[in-house]
Amino acid sequence: MTSQTLLLTLSGTDRPGVTKTLFAALAAHPITVLDVEQLVVRGRLVLSALVNVETSGTGNDEIMSRIRQDIRSTAAALEMDVTTVPGALEDTVSRRDRVHVTILGAPLRPDAVSRIAEEIANRGGNIDRIRRIASYPVTAVVFEGSGAELQDLRRALVAAAAEVGVDIAVQESGLDRRGQHLVVIDVDSTLIQNEVIDLIAEHAGVGEQVAQITAQAMAGDLDFVAALRARVALLKGLPVSVLDEVRTRLKLTPGARTLCRTLNTLGYRVCLVSGGFAEVIMPLADELGIDDVRANHLGVRDGYLTGEVVGVIVDRQGKKAALEEFAAKYEIPMRRTIAIGDGANDVSMLEAAGLGVSFNGKAAAREAADAALSVPYLDSVLYLLGITREDIEGADARAGVVTPAPRLATN
Repeated sequence: MTSQTLLLTLSGTDRPGVTKTLFAALAAHPITVLDVEQLVVRGRLVLSALVNVETSGTGNDEIMSRIRQDIRSTAAALEMDVTTVPGALEDTVSRRDRVHVTILGAPLRPDAVSRIAEEIANRGGNIDRIRRIASYPVTAVVFEGSGAELQDLRRALVAAAAEVGVDIAVQESGLDRRGQHLVVIDVDSTLIQNEVIDLIAEHAGVGEQVAQITAQAMAGDLDFVAALRARVALLKGLPVSVLDEVRTRLKLTPGARTLCRTLNTLGYRVCLVSGGFAEVIMPLADELGIDDVRANHLGVRDGYLTGEVVGVIVDRQGKKAALEEFAAKYEIPMRRTIAIGDGANDVSMLEAAGLGVSFNGKAAAREAADAALSVPYLDSVLYLLGITREDIEGADARAGVVTPAPRLATN
């Protein structure tokens, strides 16, 4: 007994019963199924099947001819097109060598897709599958590829994406895309659009002085810890009740609530880290269903701020340590951690995470991150995790939330 493979591809208008009809026709022959893939785009179906045809060693041509004739007759009855390729080989590329390339554009233009595909091909990679996972607030597509070295491909695609104006993430495929994950989010200018210390400083009438110290820190003339202590010292004597007013002025980044709600519903652990202050952040964290928070604490005596930071300061290394401690606490491997931040203070955390995401980040954060998002919607991070728009809407339904109308992509 010998055998021969046959690859058949059916295409045309989708309708119920196409798959059943094709495989019913194949069942009349000595065939075993090796692989099947089906894709429907805007009502157009593409169905490919790789089958093994058992032959007796004699009359092989006649057997293959009858099978191909039955396939053509079935396609004609379905008013669809079909091609057959005898002797086709099954894909033997190791699953461990596969990568996921997620492209986000608002809008996504053809030249961007072409450039990304070119860079993959130039490095010996092959695109095995392309699928769209979101149409709003951004268009997000995933290239599932193989054959290219991950780090080399990531460097090339990050540079290319910056040139053509899209956001991109390049990740290893495999089981680590499943299972429980930990997502750690920076607060100021990431989860929220404000800088908490600036809001407090406005109430103390020292906004300009605090801004000057911040500028010194940004210029490298002061490290984070020295700058934080200097700014907090200017708040001495401010009534602690002012923090209640500050909390009311916190403005969530668009998509932040959707991000947290979706992750919670899908079983992710979600934590916050901040160089800001727990006294302001904690009520917001409770509202969003956050699992853990690591932030600085303001000194308070007799109802007034002392102008001191109490306890261990959460700085660049403190954020990394928090990520590692949260991962240990929830027994989640570091390779299944995601860190999201925007500034130099987040760099060590972004580098340590399994996936570091710069969200509208400064240069240092963009360079350290595995993926850099420039869109204004924080829930776009979900697409980097392979979570589709349908998943988000399903999570909303489970949470009893009405899905908002689409946000239109803009230039």
